[in-house]
Amino acid sequence: MGVVTYDYESISPVAPSRLFKAFTVEAPNVWPTAARNAVKSIEVEANPSSGGIVKINFVEGLPFQYMKHQIGGHDENNFSYNYSLIEGGPLGDKLEKISYDNKFEAAAGGGSICKSSMKFYTVGDNVITEDEIKALIKGSEGVYKPVEAYLLANREACN
Repeated sequence: MGVVTYDYESISPVAPSRLFKAFTVEAPNVWPTAARNAVKSIEVEANPSSGGIVKINFVEGLPFQYMKHQIGGHDENNFSYNYSLIEGGPLGDKLEKISYDNKFEAAAGGGSICKSSMKFYTVGDNVITEDEIKALIKGSEGVYKPVEAYLLANREACN
């Protein structure tokens, strides 16, 4: 097994506190509404706190039917959270899991800087390339960008 770490940042016009809520505690309600072209539903299979399992079901026609996240924890005061993708989605037979550490920080001109550190745990001698990682990030924007747009259009959401 190998481990590849990749750090990624993006800028958002949405405040850190709202993004944090939309991607953690309010995700089961927000994602299927905001990203209805991608997310059918979110099921909390076990306690949504540390160690809990969350299953994200995708709409028909996408490359994946579902994926499961194991929650590592979240810190509402620092707008940070971590989890591991442990089943489904892009894992296939090449990846054992992908671990994410995410943090939303206030940007100087308003909005947020979204920082993500990802660790890709490969199976056996498999390798993952930077191009493959960038493709996975681009795929995740199918949820991230609609959620961001939803928050901008619905100022009362996730306050």
